[in-house]
Amino acid sequence: MAAQTDVSTTADTTNTVTSPDSANPVDLGPAAALSCRECGHRVPLGPVFACEECFGPLEIAYDFSAYETEDLRKRIEAGPANIWRYAPLLPVPADVAEKPNINPGWTKLVQADNLARELGVTPGKLFVKDDSGNPTHSFKDRVVAQAIEAARAFNFTTLSCSSTGNLAGAVGAAAARAGFRSCVFIPHDLEQGKIVMAAVYGGELVGIEGNYDDVNRFCSELIGDPAGEGWGFVNVNLRPYYAEGSKTLAYEICEQLGWRLPDQLVIPIASGSQLTKIDKGLQELIKLGLVEDKPYKIFGAQAEGCSPVSVAFKAGHDVVRPQKPNTIAKSLAIGNPADGPYVLDIARRTGGAVEDVNDEQVVDAIKLLAQTEGIFAETAGGVTVGVAKKLIENGLLDPTLTTVVLNTGDGLKTLDAVASDTGLTATIRPNLDSFREAGLAS
Repeated sequence: MAAQTDVSTTADTTNTVTSPDSANPVDLGPAAALSCRECGHRVPLGPVFACEECFGPLEIAYDFSAYETEDLRKRIEAGPANIWRYAPLLPVPADVAEKPNINPGWTKLVQADNLARELGVTPGKLFVKDDSGNPTHSFKDRVVAQAIEAARAFNFTTLSCSSTGNLAGAVGAAAARAGFRSCVFIPHDLEQGKIVMAAVYGGELVGIEGNYDDVNRFCSELIGDPAGEGWGFVNVNLRPYYAEGSKTLAYEICEQLGWRLPDQLVIPIASGSQLTKIDKGLQELIKLGLVEDKPYKIFGAQAEGCSPVSVAFKAGHDVVRPQKPNTIAKSLAIGNPADGPYVLDIARRTGGAVEDVNDEQVVDAIKLLAQTEGIFAETAGGVTVGVAKKLIENGLLDPTLTTVVLNTGDGLKTLDAVASDTGLTATIRPNLDSFREAGLAS
Protein backbone atom coordinates (compact mmCIF):
# COMPACT_ATOMS: atom_id res chain seq x y z
CA MET A 1 0.00 0.00 0.00
CA ALA A 2 1.40 3.40 -0.92
CA ALA A 3 2.13 5.78 1.91
CA GLN A 4 0.30 9.06 2.17
CA THR A 5 2.55 11.98 1.41
CA ASP A 6 2.97 15.33 3.06
CA VAL A 7 0.60 17.86 1.52
CA SER A 8 3.51 20.30 1.23
CA THR A 9 5.29 18.14 -1.35
CA THR A 10 4.96 18.50 -5.10
CA ALA A 11 6.10 16.33 -7.95
CA ASP A 12 7.18 19.19 -10.22
CA THR A 13 9.87 20.57 -7.89
CA THR A 14 13.35 19.18 -8.42
CA ASN A 15 15.31 17.77 -5.51
CA THR A 16 18.59 19.28 -6.65
CA VAL A 17 19.81 22.84 -6.49
CA THR A 18 22.81 24.61 -7.91
CA SER A 19 25.16 25.75 -5.17
CA PRO A 20 25.85 29.49 -5.22
CA ASP A 21 29.57 28.74 -5.43
CA SER A 22 29.47 25.97 -8.03
CA ALA A 23 27.84 25.07 -11.30
CA ASN A 24 27.41 21.49 -10.11
CA PRO A 25 24.00 20.48 -8.76
CA VAL A 26 23.92 19.02 -5.26
CA ASP A 27 21.82 16.15 -3.98
CA LEU A 28 19.68 16.64 -0.89
CA GLY A 29 17.69 13.44 -1.11
CA PRO A 30 13.92 13.84 -0.70
CA ALA A 31 14.15 17.58 0.00
CA ALA A 32 12.13 19.34 -2.70
CA ALA A 33 12.18 23.04 -1.83
CA LEU A 34 12.17 25.58 0.95
CA SER A 35 8.66 26.57 2.00
CA CYS A 36 7.60 29.53 4.14
CA ARG A 37 5.85 28.43 7.30
CA GLU A 38 3.70 31.57 7.22
CA CYS A 39 2.64 32.19 3.62
CA GLY A 40 3.63 28.97 1.85
CA HIS A 41 5.88 30.73 -0.68
CA ARG A 42 8.48 28.34 -2.13
CA VAL A 43 12.06 28.91 -3.16
CA PRO A 44 14.75 26.53 -4.43
CA LEU A 45 16.93 24.82 -1.88
CA GLY A 46 19.77 27.06 -0.75
CA PRO A 47 21.43 28.67 2.29
CA VAL A 48 18.54 31.02 3.11
CA PHE A 49 16.28 31.06 6.13
CA ALA A 50 13.74 33.88 5.72
CA CYS A 51 10.93 34.23 3.19
CA GLU A 52 11.46 36.99 0.64
CA GLU A 53 7.70 37.61 0.51
CA CYS A 54 6.75 37.93 4.20
CA PHE A 55 10.01 37.37 6.14
CA GLY A 56 8.55 34.23 7.73
CA PRO A 57 10.80 31.24 8.53
CA LEU A 58 11.65 28.80 5.77
CA GLU A 59 11.60 25.05 6.29
CA ILE A 60 12.18 21.97 4.18
CA ALA A 61 9.36 20.60 2.05
CA TYR A 62 9.75 17.02 0.84
CA ASP A 63 8.61 14.70 -1.89
CA PHE A 64 7.89 11.34 -0.25
CA SER A 65 5.52 10.21 -3.01
CA ALA A 66 7.70 7.31 -4.15
CA TYR A 67 7.75 5.58 -0.76
CA GLU A 68 5.77 2.44 0.07
CA THR A 69 5.07 2.20 3.79
CA GLU A 70 6.33 -1.33 4.46
CA ASP A 71 9.37 -0.96 2.21
CA LEU A 72 10.26 2.27 4.00
CA ARG A 73 9.84 0.64 7.41
CA LYS A 74 12.15 -2.23 6.43
CA ARG A 75 14.71 0.19 5.02
CA ILE A 76 14.75 2.17 8.24
CA GLU A 77 15.02 -0.90 10.46
CA ALA A 78 17.93 -2.21 8.37
CA GLY A 79 19.79 1.09 8.67
CA PRO A 80 22.67 2.05 10.95
CA ALA A 81 22.17 2.59 14.69
CA ASN A 82 22.26 6.39 14.33
CA ILE A 83 20.18 9.14 12.76
CA TRP A 84 21.13 8.06 9.24
CA ARG A 85 18.71 5.13 9.48
CA TYR A 86 16.18 7.91 8.74
CA ALA A 87 18.11 9.35 5.79
CA PRO A 88 15.11 8.73 3.46
CA LEU A 89 13.20 11.32 5.52
CA LEU A 90 15.96 13.93 5.81
CA PRO A 91 17.57 16.50 3.45
CA VAL A 92 20.73 14.46 2.94
CA PRO A 93 22.25 12.46 0.08
CA ALA A 94 21.72 8.71 -0.01
CA ASP A 95 25.40 8.06 0.76
CA VAL A 96 25.41 10.25 3.88
CA ALA A 97 26.44 7.38 6.17
CA GLU A 98 29.68 6.96 4.21
CA LYS A 99 30.87 10.52 4.86
CA PRO A 100 32.88 11.66 7.90
CA ASN A 101 30.35 12.70 10.51
CA ILE A 102 29.90 12.21 14.25
CA ASN A 103 26.89 9.95 13.56
CA PRO A 104 24.70 10.77 16.59
CA GLY A 105 21.38 9.30 17.56
CA TRP A 106 19.71 6.01 18.47
CA THR A 107 20.03 7.00 22.12
CA LYS A 108 18.29 5.13 24.92
CA LEU A 109 14.59 5.32 25.64
CA VAL A 110 14.59 4.39 29.32
CA GLN A 111 11.49 2.90 30.92
CA ALA A 112 11.54 4.95 34.12
CA ASP A 113 9.50 2.88 36.59
CA ASN A 114 11.35 4.16 39.67
CA LEU A 115 10.71 7.78 38.67
CA ALA A 116 7.14 6.85 37.80
CA ARG A 117 6.51 5.63 41.34
CA GLU A 118 7.84 8.90 42.77
CA LEU A 119 5.64 10.97 40.45
CA GLY A 120 2.53 8.83 40.79
CA VAL A 121 2.63 7.56 37.20
CA THR A 122 1.41 4.08 36.29
CA PRO A 123 4.41 1.70 36.06
CA GLY A 124 5.43 1.00 32.48
CA LYS A 125 3.97 4.27 31.23
CA LEU A 126 6.82 6.74 31.85
CA PHE A 127 9.93 6.92 29.62
CA VAL A 128 12.96 9.19 29.54
CA LYS A 129 14.49 9.79 26.13
CA ASP A 130 18.10 10.24 27.26
CA ASP A 131 19.99 12.18 24.61
CA SER A 132 23.01 12.66 26.85
CA GLY A 133 24.40 9.56 25.11
CA ASN A 134 25.31 11.48 21.94
CA PRO A 135 28.98 12.10 21.01
CA THR A 136 29.22 15.50 22.76
CA HIS A 137 26.56 14.53 25.29
CA SER A 138 23.63 16.60 24.08
CA PHE A 139 20.90 16.46 21.44
CA LYS A 140 22.68 19.23 19.53
CA ASP A 141 24.79 16.59 17.81
CA ARG A 142 21.68 15.60 15.84
CA VAL A 143 21.07 19.04 14.38
CA VAL A 144 24.74 19.75 13.71
CA ALA A 145 25.23 16.43 11.91
CA GLN A 146 22.38 17.49 9.64
CA ALA A 147 23.81 21.00 9.16
CA ILE A 148 27.22 19.60 8.18
CA GLU A 149 25.63 17.89 5.18
CA ALA A 150 24.03 21.16 4.07
CA ALA A 151 27.35 22.97 4.56
CA ARG A 152 29.02 20.42 2.28
CA ALA A 153 26.26 20.81 -0.31
CA PHE A 154 26.64 24.59 -0.42
CA ASN A 155 30.47 24.57 -0.38
CA PHE A 156 30.93 26.41 2.89
CA THR A 157 34.40 26.31 4.42
CA THR A 158 33.72 27.55 7.96
CA LEU A 159 31.10 26.19 10.33
CA SER A 160 29.74 28.61 12.90
CA CYS A 161 26.90 29.23 15.32
CA SER A 162 25.55 31.30 18.16
CA SER A 163 25.25 29.07 21.17
CA THR A 164 24.25 28.76 24.82
CA GLY A 165 26.93 26.08 25.17
CA ASN A 166 25.89 22.65 23.93
CA LEU A 167 25.69 23.71 20.29
CA ALA A 168 29.19 25.20 20.45
CA GLY A 169 30.63 21.85 21.50
CA ALA A 170 28.64 19.96 18.88
CA VAL A 171 29.82 22.30 16.11
CA GLY A 172 33.44 22.05 17.26
CA ALA A 173 33.35 18.25 17.28
CA ALA A 174 31.50 17.84 14.00
CA ALA A 175 33.71 20.37 12.21
CA ALA A 176 36.86 18.64 13.44
CA ARG A 177 35.58 15.27 12.24
CA ALA A 178 34.41 16.58 8.85
CA GLY A 179 37.48 18.74 8.15
CA PHE A 180 35.82 22.15 8.45
CA ARG A 181 37.19 25.22 10.15
CA SER A 182 34.94 26.23 13.06
CA CYS A 183 34.40 29.58 14.75
CA VAL A 184 31.57 29.74 17.27
CA PHE A 185 30.17 32.53 19.43
CA ILE A 186 28.86 32.20 22.99
CA PRO A 187 27.84 34.45 25.88
CA HIS A 188 31.02 35.16 27.84
CA ASP A 189 29.62 33.88 31.15
CA LEU A 190 28.65 30.30 30.25
CA GLU A 191 29.33 27.36 32.56
CA GLN A 192 33.03 26.53 32.55
CA GLY A 193 32.38 22.91 31.62
CA LYS A 194 30.67 23.95 28.41
CA ILE A 195 33.42 26.42 27.54
CA VAL A 196 36.09 23.73 27.93
CA MET A 197 34.09 21.20 25.94
CA ALA A 198 33.60 23.65 23.09
CA ALA A 199 37.25 24.73 23.05
CA VAL A 200 38.89 21.31 23.24
CA TYR A 201 38.13 20.48 19.60
CA GLY A 202 40.56 23.15 18.42
CA GLY A 203 38.21 25.58 16.71
CA GLU A 204 37.90 29.25 17.52
CA LEU A 205 35.65 30.04 20.47
CA VAL A 206 34.61 33.67 20.91
CA GLY A 207 32.87 35.05 23.99
CA ILE A 208 30.42 37.92 23.43
CA GLU A 209 29.68 40.39 26.21
CA GLY A 210 25.93 39.92 26.56
CA ASN A 211 23.31 37.17 26.60
CA TYR A 212 22.40 34.67 23.89
CA ASP A 213 20.08 37.07 22.10
CA ASP A 214 22.98 39.54 21.78
CA VAL A 215 25.16 36.77 20.38
CA ASN A 216 22.52 35.75 17.86
CA ARG A 217 22.06 39.34 16.64
CA PHE A 218 25.81 39.64 16.10
CA CYS A 219 25.89 36.45 14.03
CA SER A 220 23.04 37.71 11.86
CA GLU A 221 25.08 40.86 11.17
CA LEU A 222 28.18 38.83 10.34
CA ILE A 223 26.31 36.81 7.71
CA GLY A 224 25.63 39.99 5.75
CA ASP A 225 29.22 41.21 5.98
CA PRO A 226 32.07 40.24 3.59
CA ALA A 227 33.90 38.87 6.65
CA GLY A 228 31.25 36.13 6.83
CA GLU A 229 31.63 34.94 3.25
CA GLY A 230 31.93 31.16 3.07
CA TRP A 231 30.54 30.74 6.58
CA GLY A 232 27.72 28.33 7.32
CA PHE A 233 25.92 29.39 10.50
CA VAL A 234 24.12 26.22 11.50
CA ASN A 235 21.31 28.00 13.32
CA VAL A 236 21.00 30.98 10.96
CA ASN A 237 21.59 30.56 7.20
CA LEU A 238 21.59 26.74 7.52
CA ARG A 239 18.71 26.72 10.00
CA PRO A 240 16.10 25.05 7.74
CA TYR A 241 18.39 22.02 7.35
CA TYR A 242 19.84 22.06 10.86
CA ALA A 243 16.40 22.09 12.50
CA GLU A 244 15.37 18.90 10.69
CA GLY A 245 17.79 16.93 12.88
CA SER A 246 15.36 17.32 15.79
CA LYS A 247 12.77 15.27 13.88
CA THR A 248 14.94 12.20 14.47
CA LEU A 249 13.98 12.33 18.16
CA ALA A 250 10.35 11.79 17.14
CA TYR A 251 11.31 9.01 14.75
CA GLU A 252 13.39 7.18 17.35
CA ILE A 253 10.84 7.50 20.14
CA CYS A 254 8.10 6.00 17.97
CA GLU A 255 10.30 3.22 16.60
CA GLN A 256 11.57 2.38 20.10
CA LEU A 257 7.96 2.20 21.31
CA GLY A 258 7.27 -0.40 18.62
CA TRP A 259 6.19 2.07 15.93
CA ARG A 260 3.65 3.71 18.25
CA LEU A 261 2.97 7.34 19.04
CA PRO A 262 3.39 8.30 22.69
CA ASP A 263 0.32 9.80 24.30
CA GLN A 264 2.20 12.69 25.93
CA LEU A 265 5.62 14.32 25.52
CA VAL A 266 7.37 16.86 27.75
CA ILE A 267 9.93 18.83 25.74
CA PRO A 268 12.24 21.67 26.84
CA ILE A 269 11.96 25.04 25.13
CA ALA A 270 14.93 27.23 24.23
CA SER A 271 14.28 28.63 20.75
CA GLY A 272 11.32 26.25 20.49
CA SER A 273 12.67 24.60 17.35
CA GLN A 274 13.13 21.17 18.93
CA LEU A 275 9.49 21.02 20.00
CA THR A 276 8.13 22.17 16.65
CA LYS A 277 10.28 19.70 14.72
CA ILE A 278 9.35 16.79 16.97
CA ASP A 279 5.73 17.58 16.15
CA LYS A 280 6.63 17.74 12.46
CA GLY A 281 8.33 14.35 12.72
CA LEU A 282 5.30 12.79 14.38
CA GLN A 283 3.02 14.19 11.68
CA GLU A 284 5.28 12.81 8.95
CA LEU A 285 5.22 9.33 10.49
CA ILE A 286 1.42 9.47 10.55
CA LYS A 287 1.16 10.63 6.93
CA LEU A 288 3.66 7.98 5.80
CA GLY A 289 1.62 5.27 7.52
CA LEU A 290 4.50 4.24 9.78
CA VAL A 291 2.43 4.80 12.94
CA GLU A 292 -1.28 4.66 13.64
CA ASP A 293 -2.89 8.07 13.69
CA LYS A 294 -4.13 8.94 17.16
CA PRO A 295 -4.20 12.01 19.41
CA TYR A 296 -1.08 13.01 21.33
CA LYS A 297 -0.34 15.94 23.61
CA ILE A 298 2.82 18.04 23.60
CA PHE A 299 3.88 19.93 26.71
CA GLY A 300 6.59 22.59 26.63
CA ALA A 301 8.94 23.12 29.59
CA GLN A 302 10.73 26.32 30.56
CA ALA A 303 12.69 27.67 33.51
CA GLU A 304 10.85 30.39 35.41
CA GLY A 305 13.79 32.77 34.93
CA CYS A 306 13.38 32.55 31.16
CA SER A 307 9.78 31.63 30.45
CA PRO A 308 8.39 33.91 27.74
CA VAL A 309 6.46 31.10 26.03
CA SER A 310 5.00 29.81 29.29
CA VAL A 311 3.91 33.31 30.26
CA ALA A 312 2.22 33.81 26.88
CA PHE A 313 0.49 30.42 27.04
CA LYS A 314 -0.93 31.02 30.51
CA ALA A 315 -2.14 34.49 29.52
CA GLY A 316 -3.83 33.18 26.38
CA HIS A 317 -1.62 35.34 24.14
CA ASP A 318 -0.44 34.55 20.62
CA VAL A 319 2.53 36.91 20.84
CA VAL A 320 5.59 36.01 22.93
CA ARG A 321 7.08 38.99 24.76
CA PRO A 322 10.89 38.75 25.11
CA GLN A 323 12.45 38.40 28.55
CA LYS A 324 15.92 38.99 29.94
CA PRO A 325 17.10 35.52 31.07
CA ASN A 326 17.98 34.89 34.71
CA THR A 327 18.16 31.16 35.39
CA ILE A 328 20.64 28.36 36.05
CA ALA A 329 19.21 26.58 33.00
CA LYS A 330 21.49 28.48 30.63
CA SER A 331 21.03 26.06 27.74
CA LEU A 332 17.37 27.18 27.66
CA ALA A 333 18.09 30.87 28.31
CA ILE A 334 16.78 32.35 25.07
CA GLY A 335 14.69 35.35 25.96
CA ASN A 336 13.31 35.90 22.45
CA PRO A 337 12.59 32.39 21.11
CA ALA A 338 12.21 32.33 17.34
CA ASP A 339 9.71 29.46 17.34
CA GLY A 340 7.77 30.63 20.39
CA PRO A 341 4.50 31.41 18.56
CA TYR A 342 4.60 28.01 16.83
CA VAL A 343 5.11 26.28 20.17
CA LEU A 344 1.95 27.99 21.41
CA ASP A 345 0.07 26.75 18.34
CA ILE A 346 1.22 23.15 18.84
CA ALA A 347 0.52 23.06 22.57
CA ARG A 348 -3.00 24.35 21.97
CA ARG A 349 -3.66 22.17 18.91
CA THR A 350 -2.64 18.98 20.71
CA GLY A 351 -4.33 19.82 24.01
CA GLY A 352 -1.02 20.21 25.82
CA ALA A 353 0.37 23.15 27.77
CA VAL A 354 3.51 25.18 28.46
CA GLU A 355 4.69 25.29 32.06
CA ASP A 356 7.73 26.50 34.00
CA VAL A 357 9.62 25.68 37.21
CA ASN A 358 11.97 27.75 39.35
CA ASP A 359 15.68 27.07 39.82
CA GLU A 360 15.17 25.24 43.12
CA GLN A 361 12.69 22.89 41.45
CA VAL A 362 15.16 22.36 38.60
CA VAL A 363 17.86 21.23 41.02
CA ASP A 364 15.43 18.99 42.92
CA ALA A 365 14.35 17.37 39.64
CA ILE A 366 17.96 16.76 38.56
CA LYS A 367 18.56 14.92 41.83
CA LEU A 368 15.28 13.03 41.61
CA LEU A 369 16.09 11.69 38.14
CA ALA A 370 19.62 10.76 39.19
CA GLN A 371 18.49 9.03 42.38
CA THR A 372 15.66 7.07 40.76
CA GLU A 373 16.98 6.17 37.31
CA GLY A 374 20.74 6.76 37.45
CA ILE A 375 20.48 9.47 34.79
CA PHE A 376 22.45 12.64 35.55
CA ALA A 377 20.74 15.37 33.55
CA GLU A 378 21.95 18.85 32.88
CA THR A 379 19.73 21.73 33.93
CA ALA A 380 17.49 21.42 30.85
CA GLY A 381 16.66 17.85 31.91
CA GLY A 382 15.87 19.15 35.36
CA VAL A 383 13.44 21.57 33.75
CA THR A 384 11.55 18.83 31.85
CA VAL A 385 11.37 16.45 34.83
CA GLY A 386 10.37 19.31 37.13
CA VAL A 387 7.67 20.45 34.72
CA ALA A 388 6.40 16.88 34.31
CA LYS A 389 6.06 16.63 38.09
CA LYS A 390 4.22 19.95 38.23
CA LEU A 391 1.89 19.00 35.37
CA ILE A 392 0.95 15.75 37.12
CA GLU A 393 0.31 17.58 40.40
CA ASN A 394 -1.87 20.12 38.58
CA GLY A 395 -3.86 17.42 36.78
CA LEU A 396 -2.74 18.50 33.31
CA LEU A 397 -0.69 15.40 32.50
CA ASP A 398 -2.49 12.05 32.71
CA PRO A 399 -0.40 9.61 34.81
CA THR A 400 -2.05 6.57 33.19
CA LEU A 401 -0.92 7.34 29.63
CA THR A 402 2.36 6.63 27.85
CA THR A 403 4.52 9.66 28.52
CA VAL A 404 8.01 10.54 27.24
CA VAL A 405 10.14 13.14 29.02
CA LEU A 406 13.22 14.44 27.20
CA ASN A 407 16.64 14.78 28.77
CA THR A 408 18.70 16.68 26.23
CA GLY A 409 22.13 16.83 27.89
CA ASP A 410 24.63 15.44 30.41
CA GLY A 411 24.80 16.76 33.97
CA LEU A 412 28.59 16.77 33.85
CA LYS A 413 28.23 19.98 31.82
CA THR A 414 26.35 21.82 34.57
CA LEU A 415 27.98 20.58 37.77
CA ASP A 416 27.68 23.98 39.44
CA ALA A 417 23.90 23.60 39.58
CA VAL A 418 24.11 20.77 42.13
CA ALA A 419 27.64 21.14 43.54
CA SER A 420 26.79 23.32 46.55
CA ASP A 421 24.87 20.63 48.44
CA THR A 422 26.13 17.46 46.79
CA GLY A 423 29.35 15.83 47.95
CA LEU A 424 30.89 13.48 50.49
CA THR A 425 28.54 11.71 52.89
CA ALA A 426 31.28 11.51 55.49
CA THR A 427 35.05 11.64 55.92
CA ILE A 428 36.43 8.84 58.08
CA ARG A 429 39.75 7.39 59.23
CA PRO A 430 40.79 4.17 57.45
CA ASN A 431 39.51 1.80 60.17
CA LEU A 432 36.28 0.01 61.11
CA ASP A 433 35.72 1.98 64.33
CA SER A 434 35.62 5.23 62.38
CA PHE A 435 33.29 3.63 59.83
CA ARG A 436 30.88 2.57 62.57
CA GLU A 437 31.07 5.93 64.37
CA ALA A 438 29.94 7.61 61.15
CA GLY A 439 26.78 5.51 61.22
CA LEU A 440 27.53 3.89 57.85
CA ALA A 441 27.16 0.27 58.93
CA SER A 442 24.00 -1.40 57.62
